[in-house]
Formats: sequence, C-alpha cells, structure tokens
Amino acid sequence: MKENNDHLNLKWGTLKSWNFSNSPTAQKAYEEYERIGSSSFAMMQEDSLRQKELICEMIESVNGSVMLDWGGEDLTNDRAKAKEYVMNYGKEKQKT
Repeated sequence: MKENNDHLNLKWGTLKSWNFSNSPTAQKAYEEYERIGSSSFAMMQEDSLRQKELICEMIESVNGSVMLDWGGEDLTNDRAKAKEYVMNYGKEKQKT
C-alpha cells in the first residue's frame, strides 16, 4: 500500500510547501495556479484573487494535512480557517 504524504503548508498567505501525490483535485488546482505564475519565494508572492481561490481548492481537496507554517498550527480539521487566512491575508496592512 502506498504511503500518503500529501500535505499543504501555508506561509505569508500563500503556498510554502505541498505534496499532492494522492490528491488529484488539489494537483489540478496547483497546475492552474502555476500557469498563472508565481514567485519562487512565498514572502514575495502576491496572489491574484483567482490564485487565492485555487489555494482554497487545494486546501479543501488535499488528502492530507493543512498547516500554517507560522507556529506550526494544524488546520487539517479547520479548513475554513485556513481558507479565511488565505483570502484575508494582507488586507489589514492595506488599510494602514
């Protein structure tokens, strides 16, 4: 039986690391995300609304863990919080 190492780690409101070997829906969303284009550094990435939506699809469909890299917070069982983090990241700093 094949071991499942699928995961999605988020940092700076975007993708930090991932493995979608056993998550075809997440992999398909990632491929579209990559076609749009991204920085090789999470800190430098400024996701478009569509890219944020695709990350949310990855969060919803990964057959493994979902983690916030800051502090190692496990959101596998609270994927709504992970999606909220992605969709709202950076909005606070734009208000100032």
